[in-house]
Amino acid sequence: MNTPDADTRRIGRRLGLLATLAFLALGWVSFDGALERREDPNRNLVVAPGASELVLQRNRAGHYLLPGEINGRPVRLLLDTGATQVSVPARLAAELGLQAGAPASVLTANGAVTVRQTRIPRLAFGPFEFRDVAGHLNPGMQGDEVLLGMSALRHLEFTQRGDTLTLRAPGSG
Repeated sequence: MNTPDADTRRIGRRLGLLATLAFLALGWVSFDGALERREDPNRNLVVAPGASELVLQRNRAGHYLLPGEINGRPVRLLLDTGATQVSVPARLAAELGLQAGAPASVLTANGAVTVRQTRIPRLAFGPFEFRDVAGHLNPGMQGDEVLLGMSALRHLEFTQRGDTLTLRAPGSG
């Protein structure tokens, strides 16, 4: 038979264990959120109505990621001034309403790849919207990131200072 003191100690140990587990879970959630903010600091961009520029923060890997839309569908864009065109993972084509056109060969960081040319009816990010943008569907791209290449970026001016990149409409600033 247990004494009241033994029962109280057992309950105290269990409550202490539960409190420790709750503290560790809270710490994990906070740490995970901090890592996510460092990986994609622009994921919750807010743009004022009528704005003509977009200020981006570089992530911990040195890249500029930002939310965007292709044909009204949300996408995650990776700004890539080394890409001639907007490059979309081929497996996302149907979901984004993109048609595969003629095959073409492109040089990537991983070598030559055969892609399918496409036209992007509507590409939007921040305060910017572009129509009929040249792009390609790349079967070798893993993940969901769309490379935001020069076929869209050539319509903008950009300035980089430190970890910040400012994109602006020509003549607006």
